[in-house]
Amino acid sequence: MKAVIMAAGKSTRTYPLTLTRPKPLIKVANKPILAHQLDALRGIADGIILVVGYRAEMIREAFGGAYDGIPIEYVVQSEQRGTGHAILQCAQHVDGPFLAMNGDDLYDSADLANVAREEQAALAMTVEDPRLYGVYEVDDGNRVVRLVEKPTEVFSHLANVGVYKFTPEIFEILRRTEPSVRGEIEITSAVQTLAERGVFRVVETAGYWLPIGYPWHLLDANAFMLKRMTPRIEGEVHPAAILNGSVTIGKGTVIYSGVVIDGPVCIGEDCRIGPNCYLRPGTTIGNGCRIGQSVEIKNSIFMDGAFACHLSYIGDSIVGERANLGCGTVTSNVRHDDGYHRSMVNGVLIDTGRKKLGAVIGDDAHTGIHTAIYPGRKIWPGATTLPGEVVAKDIVA
Repeated sequence: MKAVIMAAGKSTRTYPLTLTRPKPLIKVANKPILAHQLDALRGIADGIILVVGYRAEMIREAFGGAYDGIPIEYVVQSEQRGTGHAILQCAQHVDGPFLAMNGDDLYDSADLANVAREEQAALAMTVEDPRLYGVYEVDDGNRVVRLVEKPTEVFSHLANVGVYKFTPEIFEILRRTEPSVRGEIEITSAVQTLAERGVFRVVETAGYWLPIGYPWHLLDANAFMLKRMTPRIEGEVHPAAILNGSVTIGKGTVIYSGVVIDGPVCIGEDCRIGPNCYLRPGTTIGNGCRIGQSVEIKNSIFMDGAFACHLSYIGDSIVGERANLGCGTVTSNVRHDDGYHRSMVNGVLIDTGRKKLGAVIGDDAHTGIHTAIYPGRKIWPGATTLPGEVVAKDIVA
């Protein structure tokens, strides 16, 4: 059985991180989202079809023609005209039952296997507030009665998580499906057609589903994956460094004296950490990073080649590739009124649901010395700040 992974979207909600890469290549616990998905499909799918579009060449370069022995085919969706349209592009590449899944969320392998055993089905999870999702109504036999996108009335708590098992019948249904009000061909419309035929079921998750719709969702996914990692020490650790809990250190990395690491923490290859810095739980440091004297990092992601060399505090933040944080750069991550942080996304102020949130800093950004960054603010790739600057609004280069 093949698995179709929809990875063509531009993902504007995760700007500035996806200005320079497709979302499936963002790393969680030092592994691309797409690699986590392919690992979860091991033993379930014997072939992968990647539907690509936005920055497709980066995905091809990263994954090539196979992953861990599983062959990969690429299908280009030159116009992003909806999830159903993405599936339609694969009609000539599928000759039997197949899985289809979103390319930017993380799924439990056991749940994928359970859906794969069904003839035609979707994976769903019980959530507290279903109004944020597509929601299934099912009968006593878990057959789908209807699927409603972001309902105003709560009639079910079964949220659609973006994993489906289809037969080739779905292609003819999608060809006949009218575009939605957004002008897109939606998988959910085709699912409703299958439901009306009485042949489509729901499988409820027993494991995890980690949706990544906004940048701060990466922090949740990263913390979750770090708790599941197997610790290993492959670099050099000074005897005067202190490591507590689950810690992974890659090859070529040097941990200098006075460093304290409280796991779970994951550090990549060829990094220089310390002296006298503090890495707190939930932190991932990518490859080739430099974390120096008196730097404290908490529950954050540093992408490959990012530097914070002196006297900085980075909390609940994401720092892009090759970004350089000047001496004394500080992120604020807690409101004085103890309220939830809000962050601007596509011109709309979004409630993040988080009481702790720092900054989101794009690739190749540079901060001047003593830069102070308000909670939830973003700095675009390549942008800079002046010495002593207070970042009260997003810096869009």
